Amino acid sequence: MAAIDPVQMLIDAGAIPSSPFSEASRYRGVPLATFTRADGTPQACVRRRFVPAQRDIPIAAAAMVGGGERPDLLAHQHYGQPLLYWRIADGNAVIDPFELTDTAGRRLLLPVAPGA
Repeated sequence: MAAIDPVQMLIDAGAIPSSPFSEASRYRGVPLATFTRADGTPQACVRRRFVPAQRDIPIAAAAMVGGGERPDLLAHQHYGQPLLYWRIADGNAVIDPFELTDTAGRRLLLPVAPGA
């Protein structure tokens, strides 16, 4: 007989959100999985997030990087949400978000805001 998982029952009933990630998270909507550790303990994990091809990301505008800028500040300035820095990284095919602002004067593509 399978063990009853009370947490899963609450998720299934809608009492607990099915995603532990906020609406602004790059992992929102990415499926969760479970694997079993060598000692038999189950471990939750996030499946791989596939980044869309740069050509498939709609661009709203471009911006020039100023001195002392940070990815989260750019996201806050353009989207009103600092946690959306990853959208700018995806739109510029950058893995390390800090690479976005390493060079003053760099031209960045700004993807369309979520929900626009």
